[in-house]
Amino acid sequence: MNWITRFLTSSLGQKVIMSLTGIFLILFLVVHMTGNLQLLANDGGRSFNVYAEFMSENPFIRVISIGLYAFILLHAIQGIVLYLANRKAKGSTHSTGKVAGATWASKNMALLGILIFAFLCLHMGDFWFKMRFTDQLQMVTYDGHHTAVQDIYSRVSAAFQNVWIVIIYLVGVFALAIHLVHGFQSSFQSLGINHKKYTPTINAIGWIYTILITSGFAIMPLYFFLQ
Repeated sequence: MNWITRFLTSSLGQKVIMSLTGIFLILFLVVHMTGNLQLLANDGGRSFNVYAEFMSENPFIRVISIGLYAFILLHAIQGIVLYLANRKAKGSTHSTGKVAGATWASKNMALLGILIFAFLCLHMGDFWFKMRFTDQLQMVTYDGHHTAVQDIYSRVSAAFQNVWIVIIYLVGVFALAIHLVHGFQSSFQSLGINHKKYTPTINAIGWIYTILITSGFAIMPLYFFLQ
């Protein structure tokens, strides 16, 4: 077991952990965006509220959620650890900018990660926390549904009438887009999938994925704000 500990605490092991947690979160974003797109259904919030109730009450989903939160924290902490290690190895906070061929995103992944993590905390505090731990949300009933559910849809709609919330949300989505473009490719590279034959395809998939995911998230605040 010592070799596992040595590997996970090594520079390579830390990059592998960063890559695997990143890929898991990339897959999670697809599920999260797909669910959130139900906000756009023209049914007064029924689809989204019923979906949110299922996600919060299903025991299996709740167990998966605990793992998700752990992966988010692990990914964030590992990113900071790698950033500090790289900074120490370079011997200067400015030397990373001198790396040949380095993009702005690659040089500022830690900053982007911190912005995204801060946005995530604000986002969860405004919606998830109020849903799970307060009684601020009204209960609504729908014909054909077995029980009353929390009206999260109305909370989302009201929040996105505030221009500052919309701006903060869009800034968070923009930071996520830059983070994803670089992170998608670097995750596979850290796992050893880096070949002149395959890398261009991976990069193209990363761009397509990023555009689709971030566009889906950006549509939601604009949809409510412009109504």
